[in-house]
Amino acid sequence: MTDYVAYYRVSTRRQGRSGLGLDAQRDVVSAFVTESDRIVGEFTEVVSGNAERRDELRRAIWLARSTDARLLIAKLDRFSRRVSFIASIMESGIKLTVAEMPHATDFQLHIFAALAQEERRLISERTRLALQAAKRRGTLLGRNGAALAAANREAANEYAKKFTTWLPPGWKEMSISALARHLNSNGHHARNGGRFHPQSIKNVIARLTSDDVA
Repeated sequence: MTDYVAYYRVSTRRQGRSGLGLDAQRDVVSAFVTESDRIVGEFTEVVSGNAERRDELRRAIWLARSTDARLLIAKLDRFSRRVSFIASIMESGIKLTVAEMPHATDFQLHIFAALAQEERRLISERTRLALQAAKRRGTLLGRNGAALAAANREAANEYAKKFTTWLPPGWKEMSISALARHLNSNGHHARNGGRFHPQSIKNVIARLTSDDVA
């Protein structure tokens, strides 16, 4: 039997009121916890992933320490968008379990967090450069530009969700190169329609751990 303290995070009050994102996290946690396990406490935070102050997380950590329980989260990105924040929690001695990656080691969690953070940086940089190029061409930016960016994000998220259905059992123990060979040999294609390469797989995995993908 394992004791857990569950921690959920949503980014906006609208998400908190509607259950959007929150219900999905609870479903992941419920599917992970077995009959012999016990959730000794649940905490929900409405805060940006970049926020430093986490009152509910502080309470969850205190309860986990006082009951010798593991801190349980549904997805790594629900915990934080920052590698440094995740690393500081791990280094504090808190036993962290990610329901979507229950067998991941601390080292692997650091890698996934770093990939997600780098992918967000690259997306931001590409968006900035694209907007600069559009402005030089005299393209009117504003609502149309925002709508296009939103549509591109939605398309990327939908592809990332489809990508998860192609992953073989035990894929988390495979190397990125082996995973690329598996996907290519089974007739799957990268988002650009071409073959999978290690970097394209890293990009999709990073998106899967981002806040955008529910």
